[in-house]
Amino acid sequence: MSLEMEATYEDGVLKLDEVPPLKEHERVTVTIRSQTSRARQSYGLIGWTGDPLVLRKIAEDDECGVQESP
Repeated sequence: MSLEMEATYEDGVLKLDEVPPLKEHERVTVTIRSQTSRARQSYGLIGWTGDPLVLRKIAEDDECGVQESP
């Protein structure tokens, strides 16, 4: 069985956000991945070397939004 759950690390303990469907004393393997924001995940993908304010203006411009296909 594979299961993905969110948790918070607090006072040296991982606290799960919900109760897992496990039997008492069942052994599991835990993989820990830190969550990162969408902005941090996509940082640097377009290779912009210009002014950050110009890029923000372009990104927020309605004319540069997602275009629908015909």
